[in-house]
Amino acid sequence: MNQSPFGTRRTRELVPYLGVAPGLLIFLLFTFLPACAVLVFSFTNLSGVPNVGWEFVGWANYERFLFSGESAANLQVIERTLVFMAVLVVVQNAVALAVALLLNRGIRGASFFRAVVFLPVILGVTVIGLVWSLVLDPVGGPVSGVLNSVGIDSALLGDTTWGFAIIMAIQLWSAVGYSMIIFLSGLQSIPAELIEAATADGANLWQRFRHVTWPLLAPAVNANVLIGIIGSLKTYQLIWVLAGGRDDTVTLPLAVFLRSFGLSSDPTPDQGFASTLSVVQFILIACIALPTMAILRRREVQL
Repeated sequence: MNQSPFGTRRTRELVPYLGVAPGLLIFLLFTFLPACAVLVFSFTNLSGVPNVGWEFVGWANYERFLFSGESAANLQVIERTLVFMAVLVVVQNAVALAVALLLNRGIRGASFFRAVVFLPVILGVTVIGLVWSLVLDPVGGPVSGVLNSVGIDSALLGDTTWGFAIIMAIQLWSAVGYSMIIFLSGLQSIPAELIEAATADGANLWQRFRHVTWPLLAPAVNANVLIGIIGSLKTYQLIWVLAGGRDDTVTLPLAVFLRSFGLSSDPTPDQGFASTLSVVQFILIACIALPTMAILRRREVQL
């Protein structure tokens, strides 16, 4: 009788666990334990400055966030973060779906246009920030030159009214290619026979999209919505590169970064309070992403 290469039955049962063990260990070391440390530090006055002591302060950081003189500014940061998320999730997915539908129609040069749309995704944040900073430079930049030629004078990224909207537009431009690829993959997985059958039954373009394409595209929609929510609630690099942490552009993840390294109006690092902001960020993501995921899964099953 041939013996299994994995030995006894008990040994074979352990093989899957041994395969999962390295990944689980990496998760524990680099995700779970740091997350636990952040939670602990949120109850301290840790500054992060070498040779400076720290101690537990209980709920003081959370009270500072909600009830101190900083609370109004903190609530504005959360409001700005939610606006950033809502605009990006809705507009990014709408634009990505429109581009995917267009490219899926087999237009000439579709591969080239797909590569052009996806190109910003593979560019680094620093490259994107540098390029757009030069393009939008109020002194000598091409956009300011065009605006000045029609009598419009604006600081663009430095404008307290339009600066944050411009940053959102650049973020959308840099990420729409990723959503487009997911939508395009979903569209190409739809059997052509279903579209042909709907056409044969007399369905017009909108009816084919509404009753055939859209229901079968539900998994791609769900994936893009969740990726958009979580990604937008974690984004800070591009905002930092373009605006340098100006108060009217600060979102919650950027506030964590600024507080951690003393780059805000207070130059002293405050990693205890930054940890509190991280916990608030986690709660915000959980409160939005988990119900959204449940709703989208229920909708996917119904479709």
